[in-house]
Amino acid sequence: MTIKTAKLSDPAVRAFVTAVNASDRDSFRKLLTADATMADDGDDRNLDDWIDREIFSSNGHLDVDNESNGGRSLLAHYRNDTWGEMVTRWDFTVEDDGRISRFETGQA
Repeated sequence: MTIKTAKLSDPAVRAFVTAVNASDRDSFRKLLTADATMADDGDDRNLDDWIDREIFSSNGHLDVDNESNGGRSLLAHYRNDTWGEMVTRWDFTVEDDGRISRFETGQA
């Protein structure tokens, strides 16, 4: 069963999912610290290249199935025009100022 985005527990993660699903690159970037990093399937990736390729130029969309770790870990169906749909995990590091300094994703 999908969790409505508005019901996600962590405000930063909720804003992240909202920005992805709205294809709102500006809001997305404002959620991240200046030195934010990310990994996909355990490998660190270039953040700007990855978000352009995997989210914004390919119509990425997250449907969250489950959350844990205070809302900072998600199990979700992720789809985009490149890869189709897959079950993925997302883990977020959120700083005291409410911005995301790291996220890790990959197939679940």
